[in-house]
Amino acid sequence: MKFTDKFKTVKTGAINNILLLTTAFIWGAGFVGQRAGMEFIEPLTFNCARSFLGAFSLLFLIIIFKIKKGPNKKMNKWEERRYMFKAGILCGLALFFASNIQQMGMVYTSASKAGFISSMYIIIVPIISIFLKKKIPHTIWLGIILGAFGLYFLCGSKDGGGFLDIGAGDMLIMISAFLYSIHILVIDHFAPKVDSVKLSCVQFFVVGLISILPVIMFEHPTIEGIIECRWALLFTGVVSCGIAYTLQIMAQKNTNPAVASLILSFESVFAVLTGYLILHEVLTAREIFGCILMFTAVIIAQIKGKDTPSKCC
Repeated sequence: MKFTDKFKTVKTGAINNILLLTTAFIWGAGFVGQRAGMEFIEPLTFNCARSFLGAFSLLFLIIIFKIKKGPNKKMNKWEERRYMFKAGILCGLALFFASNIQQMGMVYTSASKAGFISSMYIIIVPIISIFLKKKIPHTIWLGIILGAFGLYFLCGSKDGGGFLDIGAGDMLIMISAFLYSIHILVIDHFAPKVDSVKLSCVQFFVVGLISILPVIMFEHPTIEGIIECRWALLFTGVVSCGIAYTLQIMAQKNTNPAVASLILSFESVFAVLTGYLILHEVLTAREIFGCILMFTAVIIAQIKGKDTPSKCC
């Protein structure tokens, strides 16, 4: 290989890593936006609004870049649309439950803890894969054990009097991490046959549409509250859903999936940093140790996790 070709390869890899790290930063900061948004509007309303913002921002990209055909050239226009409709509904349903339960959990827990607990989806996915008859590397099991200990220190009883003192918010975030794992596997099934940006756009529209009825039934949205929450909504909707997802798509075209997943998992670290800088959230030494264990578990789980899909949005 010529020096110039080698330089271009290194340059491309560096740019892709920077794009992935930027994506991880945006997703990590997104937890702060979700937490801040709860000061003004209720969780279902927040998630409904940001889903529509994400969908319209991706629709704008589809129109601008004139994305017409998906990766499967064997499908004609009508077959692709039917498949996209089916994929969008199933992915949207999975994302609806995952994102709304996570948003409810944000009412009762900090952005820092939510970021780390949510990152456990990278370990949960391989566990679910057992039932799909896939082999699980030893590193995954080591990661699961470390993750369990990390969860104990992060959410354990502060006075040492009980095994776990998991709050309502922590429990909801853990449930959402499991549901996000389901969402990842559904995405992994459909993504090879459809355009990723178009699929994401459709699923966000589905989430927004099916969120309308629960919002009307269980919450009391106001125009004033939405206006007060505009910056958090714009960031989590347009930036976190639209821009960050597009950066991920661009970067992963020439990046090893295992490397991409590892870099994206840094969202948990950025959630802590932005939570401290913006919301002035402070973790105890015990909780910081739990975060370190959980992050180490995520890294170890990715060492041989080439078949483990990464987070999509």
